[in-house]
Amino acid sequence: MIILGIIAIVVLAGIGLFATLRGRQADEAVGILSSETKKRDTASSSLGSEEELTGKQVEKAAALDRKASSKQLVLAASESAPPAPYVPPDPEVIGVSRRQFFNRSIVLMMQIGLGGFGAACIAFLWPQLGGGFGSAIKVGLVSDLLSEIRSNNGFLYKAEGRMWLTEYPNGAIEKARASYSAPELTGMEAGLNLGLDGGIIALYQKCPHLGCRVPECGTSQWFECPCHGSSYNRVGEKRGGPAPRGMDRFAMSIGGDGSLTVNTGAIIQGPPIGTNTTGQEAEGPSCIGQSSH
Repeated sequence: MIILGIIAIVVLAGIGLFATLRGRQADEAVGILSSETKKRDTASSSLGSEEELTGKQVEKAAALDRKASSKQLVLAASESAPPAPYVPPDPEVIGVSRRQFFNRSIVLMMQIGLGGFGAACIAFLWPQLGGGFGSAIKVGLVSDLLSEIRSNNGFLYKAEGRMWLTEYPNGAIEKARASYSAPELTGMEAGLNLGLDGGIIALYQKCPHLGCRVPECGTSQWFECPCHGSSYNRVGEKRGGPAPRGMDRFAMSIGGDGSLTVNTGAIIQGPPIGTNTTGQEAEGPSCIGQSSH
């Protein structure tokens, strides 16, 4: 082991000595130029003698070079061809840019939206003449309608006209004539005019308080609004709750064959508070707890 260590030290010492000698040779290579090299550089015509030129002469030569280069640029500009006339590009070749596409799309969408809104407004205001709510609906013969009302526990709903049909007693006609208009009385007096047990009244389904749909109550035999507790008797006269009047109703007409036509486009305001031509009281428990009788 000791012998191997001594051999390693000797080898490393040899490597270090060799590196030192190489370094000295490299340092000696970077020295002063020889006299022969200097003589050759001085005699070269390309370099010239730096001592023969003064600072003013160098500046003057640089100024002359700048003037010569500027003259060459002017001559080149004067000799160049005149600019070609402007020709606008063909829109069909260029096409539609991205900005134009988005702008036109936005304008088109706005026009479609405004057009749809205007058409909806016109359709809403335009009277319906082909049937359905807003038009005159022929609902059937008065005699048949009375039978349907009685078979449905006193209330008959017609969805196409958004209306309730109920029977109006013949004995209350005299009081009704003092409270209702002629278009309403036409259906209410149909029983007397046609020799039947009663007439008919057509009521709008909405509560005049806030527009909720008013259902019938089979136990009390009244209309009772589930939203705020307004209640009405079977012919739509107010009996309790916050409603400002009785249920609104539609104008009616009787044909020569005894058929009833209801004009759902002519809504008549309900009778004022206190109107009670039939004297009907609740015939059983109320369907909602909020109503006050």
